[in-house]
Amino acid sequence: MYDSIVIGAGIAGSVTARQLAEKGNQKVLVVEKRDHIGGNCYDRPDDYGILVHEYGPHIFHTNMEDVFAFLSRFTEWNLYENGHQVVANVDGRLIPVPFNLNTLHMVYEKDLADTLEKKLIDAYGEGSRVPIMKLRENPDPQIQAIAQYVYENVFLKYTMKQWGQTPDEISPEVTGRVPVLISYDNRYFQDQYQGVPADSFTEMFARMLDHENITVRTGTDAKEILEFGEETIRLEGQEFKGHVIFTGALDELYDCRYGRLPYRSLRFAFEHLAQDDFQDGHSVVNYTVSEDFTRITEFKYLTRQKDTDGTTIIREYPFAYTGAPGEIPYYAIMNPDNQALYQKYKALSDRLTNMHLLGRLAEYQYYNIDVMTKKALELADKLI
Repeated sequence: MYDSIVIGAGIAGSVTARQLAEKGNQKVLVVEKRDHIGGNCYDRPDDYGILVHEYGPHIFHTNMEDVFAFLSRFTEWNLYENGHQVVANVDGRLIPVPFNLNTLHMVYEKDLADTLEKKLIDAYGEGSRVPIMKLRENPDPQIQAIAQYVYENVFLKYTMKQWGQTPDEISPEVTGRVPVLISYDNRYFQDQYQGVPADSFTEMFARMLDHENITVRTGTDAKEILEFGEETIRLEGQEFKGHVIFTGALDELYDCRYGRLPYRSLRFAFEHLAQDDFQDGHSVVNYTVSEDFTRITEFKYLTRQKDTDGTTIIREYPFAYTGAPGEIPYYAIMNPDNQALYQKYKALSDRLTNMHLLGRLAEYQYYNIDVMTKKALELADKLI
């Protein structure tokens, strides 16, 4: 009945399924364990009519014209005119993050800030992004002082909360995501397109999967209908020779036979407040030196909702994923030991010549929505 099977209805699986069905004219079965499509991008109205992101805030941002054009087939956008902006609560004062020249002038008095700005521009160039660890290596004592301020007030405690590791244990890939911007750009991302789907992420996914060649089965664990053998995959007892695109956790597919791959998970605490505003118009406030949670998102500002009844916020509490019921693996913990463990699981899947791994969990990597869309399009084109 099917030419291809896609396991997972998140961005990786949905984009691949649409491309295979439409461009490749393939009959595609999409199998999703959860009772909804959209993966971690899934959003819904809460009891007060406010659109919330069930699994934490998601924002689309990209410079890839082809990715933007593809997704725009399935949604209009609420694009942020001034980009997505985030502030950090540092001892009760809100400062822009990433740390930039605006932040510099908020933290230091004018004459010193002017001197430091010139030093940063001379050392790294105007408009550059300097990873915090690289900034700490600068021999100039004044630049080191800036680096130490950012390290202690923006990076250190926030990152330890997020990852449950000491700075020495955190991978360079993670520390590289914490830059100092040598510019007056307050945007959290510097991409041309930034925003959220005008109707909702869920509606965008629904339109993407709405194709005569696509069958979607939610609330279905792939292992209930598929058997992954040593060299063959069987669908409901019969060998399946078409393509199988797997986007789930690879260790769990093989029942964690070599041990569980480490992930960080998140606990979300939603709260509705009978007031118009909670964060003075800020959609996201990071708590970098205080509190057990990492950030608070106020959804009405994230999704540009108007005429809402009160406001809904969400606090995020990171913790180590254990695989217990209800927990969700969000972020792979990158280090050589974990990569070696992942490769053992990948070696099992490599025996299946019609099996293709795609996505954060299946590849044990971190991907933004745009990069994941691009990889899904490329994989589908390869399979076609």
